[in-house]
Amino acid sequence: MATNQLAPETPLHAPKLTLVKSLSESAKLTSIPSNYAYFTNPIEPVASDPEEHSIPIIDFSLLTSGDPAQRSKIIQDLGKACEDWGGFMLINYGVPESLIKAVMETCIKFFNLTDEEKKEFDGKHVFDPIKCGTSLHGRMDTVLFWRDFLKVIVHPEFHFPYKPTGFGELAFEFCKRLRKLVRELLNGISENLGLEECYIEKTLDLDSGFQLFAANLYPPCPQPELAIGIPPHTDHGLLTILAQNEIGGLQVQHNGKWVNVDALSNCFFVNIGDHLEILSNGKYKSLVHQAIVNNKATRISLAIAHGPPLDAIVSPAAELVNNESYPAAYIPMKYKEYLELQQINPLDSKTTLNRVRVQNL
Repeated sequence: MATNQLAPETPLHAPKLTLVKSLSESAKLTSIPSNYAYFTNPIEPVASDPEEHSIPIIDFSLLTSGDPAQRSKIIQDLGKACEDWGGFMLINYGVPESLIKAVMETCIKFFNLTDEEKKEFDGKHVFDPIKCGTSLHGRMDTVLFWRDFLKVIVHPEFHFPYKPTGFGELAFEFCKRLRKLVRELLNGISENLGLEECYIEKTLDLDSGFQLFAANLYPPCPQPELAIGIPPHTDHGLLTILAQNEIGGLQVQHNGKWVNVDALSNCFFVNIGDHLEILSNGKYKSLVHQAIVNNKATRISLAIAHGPPLDAIVSPAAELVNNESYPAAYIPMKYKEYLELQQINPLDSKTTLNRVRVQNL
């Protein structure tokens, strides 16, 4: 975890912003540049009790088995995970391991392109179809984060870099399968909320929903205790599906402590986004999470965010609002406007969500 101490020999700001991969591979790098030093206060302890802080596991195959009793039980488990944790491990989800591995390997090939080759995909705006960069907002960031990224809008229109060869075809199949998976999860979540099974699918027109493919690269860091991959934040949208290589680094907040998410094979991590918290009128909470770094191995993660169409106005479901007992806790806002608001707010826990929260509750 980051600390409030600086290394005794922290160098001056790097003269220009370079990709972290190139920075980390420099033979001269023995300490991080000062503009990568991340300060956090207070530092929450990492949970040590595995029983108290055991992340729920949801067996997706039970949700689609056709057995009413199994489906009812797993929907209850799904709702409890969303309420208590804001996320869960997902197993038996039906996406071939070979496909996930191929997408991951091709992401590595992309990040291994030269900096000049990757500059071709250097986007600036939140709605640029393809963006490759470093940190969060690049030169706009006061403190730089120890990660490089590729972000691509893949639905309702599919975009993707044309290199490495075959990258787009693999990503298209992967993202198509995830949309189907997310639809089933949201149907189960709708039922758990006491809504019609297809409520979220129909109300938010998921056929035209926004899907963002994000690949994150966290190279080895010479001073991991001083840097951060991504600071504490929540995701926009409804659900984010995360796959990672076997190098850990994801931490989620639970009962005031950080919990390490094990990098297990054949397992996705699913977290609740801000807009599912809004739609559920606060019954489910979007999950605060962060990425830490290490000094030994490169971590790769794929985070695929799923939201409504950009023009959709998201508000608490009318069926979950009672003006006396359960008033609406969030102000309706167009999803596109929320994403734009998120870009100008600091990446700090639930900063953006608090902007649409009704303050007098």
